[in-house]
Amino acid sequence: MASRNKVIITCAVTGSIHTPTMSEHLPITPDEIATQAIEAAEAGASILHLHARMPEDGRPTQDPDVYMKFLPRIKQSTNAVVNITTGGGLGMSVEERLAPSLVAEPEVCSLNMGSMNFGIFPMLEKYDEWKYDWEPEYLENTKDFIFKNTFRDIESILTRMGDKGTRFEFECYDVGHLYTLRHFFDRGLVKAPVFIQFVMGILGGIGADTENLVFMKKTADKLFGDQYRWSILGAGRMQMPLAAVAAGMGGNVRVGLEDSLLISRGKLAVSNAEQVKKVRSIIESLSLEVAEPDEAREILSLKGGDTVKF
Repeated sequence: MASRNKVIITCAVTGSIHTPTMSEHLPITPDEIATQAIEAAEAGASILHLHARMPEDGRPTQDPDVYMKFLPRIKQSTNAVVNITTGGGLGMSVEERLAPSLVAEPEVCSLNMGSMNFGIFPMLEKYDEWKYDWEPEYLENTKDFIFKNTFRDIESILTRMGDKGTRFEFECYDVGHLYTLRHFFDRGLVKAPVFIQFVMGILGGIGADTENLVFMKKTADKLFGDQYRWSILGAGRMQMPLAAVAAGMGGNVRVGLEDSLLISRGKLAVSNAEQVKKVRSIIESLSLEVAEPDEAREILSLKGGDTVKF
């Protein structure tokens, strides 16, 4: 692979963790999501990881009709790879979470590699007033919430989307998720090159520090050898520090307002593109090159943007 040593930047544009009160810059409407996604691609992101929100109040949604209000515009405006979440929003069923991918048949889907406690309730302490009534309840409910992806759930998603030629960004929130991934690899439901996203810093998963990143990579090396590619997602303030470490270790990086609302200590990012530009400057300061979208497709063996259904 001629492009293997280039660094892929993924931008996670809006997600379902942060709520509208937390930042006026968080894209909510289809127009805002499309605009920020396109700007992120122009800044250097070769993969766009996408969620949708209800335009009237920013609540997470997996309604395919909402996705179709921004997916075609993004595809018409950029060559970036589109990656649609199958994580969706808290409390959604597998069928709800999978619905937009079944319709759109993207090049990539995200896939969380296990069930886990997923706690975002500590963010309640940071705000006294809320823009919408649903926000504090949404966060509070994660004190008693398990994100569910059983072995059956994972097998179903792998089979149903794999049959459409879609490949996966395997989101591993802890070391056990890597062993679950190896299980499906051994069964032939996951094919090389495996694209692993180390997700670090979510309460309920592995902590966001360099020692844990090294441990996760060593474990993945043991399980997958040279048959995988990897990226790092550092939640919150660890977004850029871990991205810098990962790039230096030969990995890829993910930034975006889904993972952190900040551009520096105490300062909100004004857009996803601002974060992409910053991480690109870090990568290039290490004398590394940023992958173009078609190079990312080559590295990850993707089916191509002309095969999607949007």
